[in-house]
Amino acid sequence: MRNIISIGWNSWLKQHKESILLFDSIAAASEIAFMLNGQWDGCNGVIMAKCDEVAVNTATKLLEAAWCYQGASKAVLNRIATDEILCRYAMGEKIFINANLRCAVLPSVKLSEINLSYAKLSWADLSQANLSKADLTAADLSEANLSGADLSKAYLMRANLKGADLQLADMRGANLSSANLSEVNLTDADLTGANLSLADLRGANFNFCNLSGANLTGAKLIESDLAFAKHN
Repeated sequence: MRNIISIGWNSWLKQHKESILLFDSIAAASEIAFMLNGQWDGCNGVIMAKCDEVAVNTATKLLEAAWCYQGASKAVLNRIATDEILCRYAMGEKIFINANLRCAVLPSVKLSEINLSYAKLSWADLSQANLSKADLTAADLSEANLSGADLSKAYLMRANLKGADLQLADMRGANLSSANLSEVNLTDADLTGANLSLADLRGANFNFCNLSGANLTGAKLIESDLAFAKHN
């Protein structure tokens, strides 16, 4: 089950079509939500019923902060140190939307159900990490080391995993719809029941990968690449 706060926020969004703004610090997001009557998400995001960019720019200038719309190509949240994220997670915080964790060294960490949607995790070492049921929607995991990681039932829709090492990874029941898995190493990975619909799988290494019950509808792949995969 996803984090309760995340579920509440997503449910609220379905009923409204507001703008979601991301700021370069959690403190700035909290202050600006108060100043502009927005809804703070508990992290660095603010939901605005109507985004007045002049007002937002004025507020961020006063707070010496930076901002962008959710989904923008740039990450504005300041880089989080590995010790900090582990400490905050241990204290019960699980929402780290748009976090900058490029090249982070986090092997064997236990971060199940964490929300790292839109996070920047390229070149990160997450080998043997427990990321079961984690929300990694649209996260950048290109070239990341996820060998032996537990990604069972994780949300990886539209995630960029190009060139990532996923050998021996547990991805049973994971949602990888529309994800970029090109040139990924999936040797001995378990994708039983995973959703790979519309995913880009071109050039991926499927040697001994378990694809039993996986949904490959609309996936981009080279049929010969599946020759050594398991389908039973």
